Amino acid sequence: MSRVLLFGASGFVGARVRAVLAPDTELICPGRVECDLLSAGVTELTELVHATRPDAVVNCTGRLTGDGATMVHAHTLVTAKLIEAIAVGFPRARLVRLGSAGEYGPVPFGAPVAEDEPAAPVSAYGLSHLAGTRLVELARSTGRIDAVVLRVFNPIGPGLSTENVLGRAAALLLEAGETGAPEIELGPLGAYRDFVDVRDVALAVRAVIRAADPPHLVFNISSGHAVATRHAVRLLARTAGFDGTIREEAPAAAAARTANVPWMCGDNSLALRVLGWAPGHDLVDSVRDLWDAAVIARTPLTSGASV
Repeated sequence: MSRVLLFGASGFVGARVRAVLAPDTELICPGRVECDLLSAGVTELTELVHATRPDAVVNCTGRLTGDGATMVHAHTLVTAKLIEAIAVGFPRARLVRLGSAGEYGPVPFGAPVAEDEPAAPVSAYGLSHLAGTRLVELARSTGRIDAVVLRVFNPIGPGLSTENVLGRAAALLLEAGETGAPEIELGPLGAYRDFVDVRDVALAVRAVIRAADPPHLVFNISSGHAVATRHAVRLLARTAGFDGTIREEAPAAAAARTANVPWMCGDNSLALRVLGWAPGHDLVDSVRDLWDAAVIARTPLTSGASV
């Protein structure tokens, strides 16, 4: 049985990773009270890695909104600290870093982007993730640590945060259903995105932990298909039974991280060839389960309900 030190185990992605690994993995899942990656020093992290001696260290933490300093702290600095902690505390551990499609920046419209595409991010979010990936690349190339970056595209599914457009749409649709509002308002929805189910992302993490010696640093974790965000929102609206108007005028707080990128689709063939991973959920499945989970989360338990 392998041992995995998992950070962010209570988050959207981390909770799914924890569920997938739990049956055959010894998991160490420190919460923020025990070890907050944002505030923890290298010495504290090194002691934790040395004490647990894991086969893999998986980081599922991160930020979607905030200024440049926030992004660099959450993605670049945290990665730097983990690299040092593993290199000193237990170099045999494999670091699994969850990166982002935002690292690519604008790519040719209509074609899936492969891992060797030049990266030119256009937001602090994407740049901070790319800087983290470059740090991992340097540490791996010099033999300091074993490491892999899973470049995750747009994860969706049950439990999606309102910081994501489909999560915001679900919350607005629930509210419209309760109030009878004839319309909901979101930001512009014309960009094409590659939506990958969070449960498939978790399976990719398991696959890379189990891989004997991955010859590549970066793997795209994507559905391999791009759809207009507008299409995904309308699919969600149909699933919710909403036949009102969807206006595209409200500013989106998280829109800056994907601004000026009208098309994004990931070529996931490398993950299939090397890791044996392929997505198992389609967009219809993901949207339906996202909506069902949102409804359940919104529905209060009655006093006589059994648990």
